[in-house]
This record gives sequence, structure tokens and C-alpha cells, in this order.
Amino acid sequence: MFQVAMLYSGSKGNACLVKTDKTKLVVDIGFSGKRFLQSLSELSLDCKKLDAVVVSHEHSDHIAAVGIVARKLNLPVYLTERTYASCKERLGRLPRGVKYFVSGKKFEIGDVDIDPFTSSHDAVDPCNFVFTKQEDLAERKLALATDNGYISKILLHKLKDCTTLILESNHDKNILLTSGNYPWELVQRINSRVGHLSNEEAAGVLSQVVHTRLKRVILAHLSAENNLPELALSSARDVLKIFGNSAEVVLARQEKSTKLLDI
Repeated sequence: MFQVAMLYSGSKGNACLVKTDKTKLVVDIGFSGKRFLQSLSELSLDCKKLDAVVVSHEHSDHIAAVGIVARKLNLPVYLTERTYASCKERLGRLPRGVKYFVSGKKFEIGDVDIDPFTSSHDAVDPCNFVFTKQEDLAERKLALATDNGYISKILLHKLKDCTTLILESNHDKNILLTSGNYPWELVQRINSRVGHLSNEEAAGVLSQVVHTRLKRVILAHLSAENNLPELALSSARDVLKIFGNSAEVVLARQEKSTKLLDI
């Protein structure tokens, strides 16, 4: 068994569960501890069986409840040294301490191999991840790629052979630039090379990494103000259709979890 669920995803908070028979880890815990535990319960998962929290970067929609959950469930927290330095006061006391990883250097949690790589975002040391299960003869691979301001070469390289892809589809450029309610400074940040990928840019990523074994695309980190679910879905599906790929396209939502999905 090798599965993933987006517990919630969006501008208010993000959390992703990666699960095998032996290992259960979560990437980021934004929003609240109560909401996080409720999300696990909705998937009939025992929170006491979690093994670790992995942190992508220090923004509050990714770490708001990391310290709370780590203390409640006695979990180790994995993050880069620079990320920890930037948010250790907000994380508070961590009973199992921190375990550092380095972007570009693989590490393991249980039977899951994790390959962190740099993302293009306005954080001190932001990371995306590729997850593989040890001794997986099916050669399944999961990528978690959100909080990117542009389509980098390393992003495309890491995503090319993944069987399940969690990909940011944050905003529709037309809504963001012409009819959204964000102040101009925030619009500029989102639309910059250290901001977030638009629907069109997510489609551009897919067009360059699609392959015959890609079976699922999970669209994540959608903006509630500057996007519409149907726009994100149609943009991704149109690209897959052009390449004759029948991969399932799933929308990760802010208000509820996806089901557990096979990688």
C-alpha cells in the first residue's frame, strides 16, 4: 500500500498525508490542530499512528499547527536548518526535537524515501518533495509541488516520471489581474517568480511532464479569491486530453479532505 490524501489545501492552510503499511507522515500542518485531527478522523486514521511531520517552508498556511500537533502526538519534525531558524519561536517546544534535512539530499522516514528539492517561493529555504516507497516493484512515485513562482528546470526534472502528481494551480491570471480583490502589492507577489503558479502555468508543467504512467493529478493550493475550481480542472484536463492521457484529475479543497488515493 502506498497512498496519499490532501487533508486540506488553499490559502488558509495546507496538509498532505503520505501513507504506507508501515509509515504515516504528514507534510505541513497549516490551519488549526483541531481541524487537522478532524481531517484524520474523517479518513478513519488513528492520529496516534503518525510517525513524523515534514515541513516545506515557514509560511503560516503551512506551519500554523505544526508545533501544536507535534506536542500533542509526540512527533519529530523534519525541516531544513534555515527554515527552523526562521520559525522556531512560532513552532514552540518540540518534544521529539527537530531533524534536519538538506534540499537536494534524499532522506528516509520509515519505508518512505523522500527527495526534497528547491521550490521558487518567497521563503528562506522552500522545498518541494518526491516520495517513493522502498522496494516498490511497481515503481510508483509521488511528487508534491506547490508554492512555486515559475516553472524551473529542477521542477520539470523531478516531476517527469511521477505516477501521482500534486501540482499547484493557484489562480486564474485574468481574475487575479483584473477582477480580484487583493491589494496590488499582493497581486504582484503572487504573480512574481517567487509567488504561485497559475492555472495556465500548471497546464504548462503538465504539458512537459505527462507520460503514459501518470495516473493521477491532484490540483492544490487553489485561491478562494482568484480562481474557480472549474477553471483549474478544465485547464489541466484539456492538456491531458491533447496528449491522450486519461489520468484522473482531482481537486484538493480547503474545506474537506480528498479520499485516500493510491499512488
